[in-house]
Amino acid sequence: MNQTQPSPKALDLARQVLRIEADAVLALIDRIDGAFLRALSLILNCHGRVIVSGIGKSGHIGRKIASTLASTGTPAYFVHPAEASHGDLGMITADDVLIVLSNSGESAELLNILPSIKRQGAKLIAMTGNPESSLAREADAHLNAAVAQEACPLNLAPTASTTAALALGDALAVALLDARGFGAEDFARSHPGGSLGRQLLTRIRDVMRTGKAVPTVLPEASVAEATREISRGGIGMTVVITPQREVLGIFTDGDLRRAIVRNLDLQALTVASVMSGKPRLIGPEKLTAEAVEMMEKYKINQIPVVDADERLIGALNMHDLFQAKAL
Repeated sequence: MNQTQPSPKALDLARQVLRIEADAVLALIDRIDGAFLRALSLILNCHGRVIVSGIGKSGHIGRKIASTLASTGTPAYFVHPAEASHGDLGMITADDVLIVLSNSGESAELLNILPSIKRQGAKLIAMTGNPESSLAREADAHLNAAVAQEACPLNLAPTASTTAALALGDALAVALLDARGFGAEDFARSHPGGSLGRQLLTRIRDVMRTGKAVPTVLPEASVAEATREISRGGIGMTVVITPQREVLGIFTDGDLRRAIVRNLDLQALTVASVMSGKPRLIGPEKLTAEAVEMMEKYKINQIPVVDADERLIGALNMHDLFQAKAL
């Protein structure tokens, strides 16, 4: 059975598509001006929610923009303009801001609901490719997403125009994120089911080892005793502490290997003489993401966990973070 083969010019065409779409996004940079600031102000001073609407491909882009806004600190949802004409307009109140997307700015479905939106008193932000369009003229703020050409060889299929609208929506969302002081923990609360959420919401106290699971020795213990404690603990180290549980240092597998290479008498030496002093410590309320960053920065695999007085209360190693899916 004969199979259709791609044309030799397919790679050139694909590169041309990416070039046209990249140029369309770059052209938006010079249009980030007072109109963009007006749109930001309308949303920042909104006492309700942001409603995004569009038809066809613009509707798909609108759904993504609404999702990005909602996940970055700006409550938002998508309303289909056709459904809005059949009852969903009841979702929109005078406290809301409506963002409408239409490359032509003349989408009939959006223009049909415009009078009702105006009567409600909701503010309108239009994102179109035509600053002279009906939607642009009626908007309280207009974001110009015009493109020189579509990436489609026929200059018909929405390609560069949808890419530009999506990028402009991302610019709006990120500017709002920054204006609201939206941080990593806020983002994690919107994404509790993902690995990022686990990294940013899980605390050290949730995954650390405690009690007898934390290998410890006093400084006068022999290297041999400390080695047995490392084996018992199973985290590649033992913490060297005072009777008051103050951390003096740690003795790791690496310290043991170095002692063997030096032909030291493991039975006669105390662990204090070969331990690593002043180890990296972490508090129980710190995020696991901070522990991961510390381990990567200092190339360590274990960290003692201490209270405010730097007394040992737990321990953590890389395996614990893997099990907690914090990596």
